[in-house]
Amino acid sequence: MPTHDSPREPHHAREMAESFGSDAERYDRARPRYPDAMVEAITAASPGPDVLDVGVGTGIAARQFQAAGCTVLGVDVDARMAEFARRDGELDVEVAAFEAWDPADRTFDAVIAAQTWHWIDPVAGAAKAAEVLRPGGQLAVFWNVFQPSPDIAEAFAEVYRRVLPESPRNPWAKPALDPYSTLFTRAVDGIRQTGAFGEPEQRRFDWERAYTREEWLDQLRTGGDAGQMPPGRLEELLTGTAAAIDAMGGGFTMRYAAVVVTAARTGAA
Repeated sequence: MPTHDSPREPHHAREMAESFGSDAERYDRARPRYPDAMVEAITAASPGPDVLDVGVGTGIAARQFQAAGCTVLGVDVDARMAEFARRDGELDVEVAAFEAWDPADRTFDAVIAAQTWHWIDPVAGAAKAAEVLRPGGQLAVFWNVFQPSPDIAEAFAEVYRRVLPESPRNPWAKPALDPYSTLFTRAVDGIRQTGAFGEPEQRRFDWERAYTREEWLDQLRTGGDAGQMPPGRLEELLTGTAAAIDAMGGGFTMRYAAVVVTAARTGAA
């Protein structure tokens, strides 16, 4: 989850943005995919199949767009993530911060960013997307947002309160869409400031996934917060969360909202 309560905007927190590649295999295994309906909606609105995936990571979303018939080029700031994404030889990835990336006169029908646009400067990133999109091309930035039931949210919030009593941020203490709304607003404002897109639109796709205890703990280790915790405190958090899941019967179903902000490139490139 993004550090939405940080005094710095997320795209300034480069040390966290570049921390996820420390265990790329776990990240790829544990992080949730995206609903097929969302992928289909984005590809249907695109004028063609050529997609640029910004912050491609291990290739989770890129593989889904490839399966939908797209040709995908990835860009990522983390060479470790890029190496993992290239592992099967089916995905091309270039290593660079997107704002400084050289497209070498290449253009695309869609620019996507899965769970990464908050690490990009919202104005410079939208301007770069406008630079590489063909007229009518789609910018689509999207996030999976946890939507736990009240009992699951309270169980996990209690673990955070017990293990991290001094922390100003408890990600389970309020509806997850509340802090994420700041990210959506930043994305929309950045797109508007370029003057190169039509009016941005926001859509929500609800879906869910069942987790075992071990699957959830695996996912929990991939979060940005976990990567910044002292090892001992992280183990306390994992142990407490495991006990909470055991009390639920050893597993649970997490509801998600996949929220996508889209805008179409206007005029000539």
